[in-house]
Amino acid sequence: MRHFLLPILFAVAVAGCSSKSDTSTAQSNSGDTNERPKVALIMKSLANEFFSTMAEGAKTHQSQHADEYELIVNGIKDERDLSRQVALVDEMVAAGADAIVIAPADSKALVPSLRKAINKGVVVINIDNQLDAEVLASEGVTIPFVGPDNKAGAKQVGDYLAGKLAAGDKVAILEGIRTSFNAQQRLAGFEASMKAAGVEIVSSQSAEWEMAKANSIAASILSEHPDIKAILAANDSMALGAIAAVKSAGKTGEVLVVGFDNISAVQQAIRDGKILATADQYGDKLAVFGIETALQLVNGKTDQPSDVETPVDLVTAETL
Repeated sequence: MRHFLLPILFAVAVAGCSSKSDTSTAQSNSGDTNERPKVALIMKSLANEFFSTMAEGAKTHQSQHADEYELIVNGIKDERDLSRQVALVDEMVAAGADAIVIAPADSKALVPSLRKAINKGVVVINIDNQLDAEVLASEGVTIPFVGPDNKAGAKQVGDYLAGKLAAGDKVAILEGIRTSFNAQQRLAGFEASMKAAGVEIVSSQSAEWEMAKANSIAASILSEHPDIKAILAANDSMALGAIAAVKSAGKTGEVLVVGFDNISAVQQAIRDGKILATADQYGDKLAVFGIETALQLVNGKTDQPSDVETPVDLVTAETL
């Protein structure tokens, strides 16, 4: 059973985050903190604006509901640091977390540690990047996914781009980490939209969500395929790397770029005409959706965990 949460369900005020710290705690000074559920939020790279925005949204929500729960916020230094994320799960269990809300860096590798947490009575909610269904089944656990339909979101972006292209045009794709389900789904959405438009994908490579790697790969693609008309990036950090490569190649205005996440830097790039479109999955609210779901289970308001589909919307110059 899937439910859909409208973005207006939670009004979250978001501030920028410049902290480089792996771990921080938000808690109230009033009341006995031992009587409140302790929720641990474990994210991917805090160097990525999308996740720093997610962290600030969660902290703001907790400050507005300080009598309801305690929040511990965690992140890793980069998207590939799987061992640190596994260690964070173990640390949060040892710290007495009642619930873990996690955006896993890998759809498979985190499942065994999460199973151990569940076996110790911890409620686990999966956000952002969906855990692999087969691995979950093999581990004998059910973990609700709270997040958007990444394939549908990417297809919205791809379809909008396709409207600016002609059949037979050539494009390239910058993928996320290939073992991540959201990367796979965004790739599938991009591929579906390009196929429907009769557009040729001449290169599809993983830049592992990273701006610098995307810049290097995009530069190589532009050199090898000087006639491409667009680059589809599976997140906004990679889109920013792509537009830098396009500029260096002297092709600004000739090669269109799209992304996914709607971070503030990309909003400005869309206004400036450097990026055509992105997808907004409401990063400032995504962790909050997961926290609310976790609290329902911790507090016994429901004993039937189910997936929750959250919004994802196309963002263009016309919608900003």
